[in-house]
Amino acid sequence: MTVPAIQFAPELLLRAQNIRVAFFDVDGVLTDGGLLFSEAGETLKRFNTLDGHGLKLLQKAGITPAVITGRDSLPLRKRLQALGIVHTHFGTEDKRPAAEQTLAALGLDWSQAAAMGDDWPDLPVMRRCAFACAPANAQAEVLAAAHYVTQRQGGQGAARELCDLLLVAGGHYAQLLQEYLA
Repeated sequence: MTVPAIQFAPELLLRAQNIRVAFFDVDGVLTDGGLLFSEAGETLKRFNTLDGHGLKLLQKAGITPAVITGRDSLPLRKRLQALGIVHTHFGTEDKRPAAEQTLAALGLDWSQAAAMGDDWPDLPVMRRCAFACAPANAQAEVLAAAHYVTQRQGGQGAARELCDLLLVAGGHYAQLLQEYLA
């Protein structure tokens, strides 16, 4: 079996080993936070395929990815649908009740949850989760609240870093990698 090239600090892996759901913000986490508008006024978003594959790998490992975002758009809905993400909350500024609704639906509690956010609206969820993560370019208070700050920026593979960390912590990473090498 191939030894994974990725490594995380043991204390991070211990903190993340029992995660069963991971909450993700969109703008600044799954995208670079920029908003592009077409001449017709349509909002355009750019998603990173590394992040998308990481979210699919979480699902294969039995970790549920959930999205809670303050915005809503057809491109976002189509992207999340294509990734098979069913636990979604759109146009939600108060993110804690949305996270609690997802936890209840899954029969989980905060001790089994991780969250990745980049700005103040994400803090109520991040501060309650067992594992909080922020992209490198997150706002200062969010960086301070995070157990792990990614090397990559939002929309540029930061979410994949969290996915990889959760997969390693849960003991799934090497097996999933081996499926691609077989």
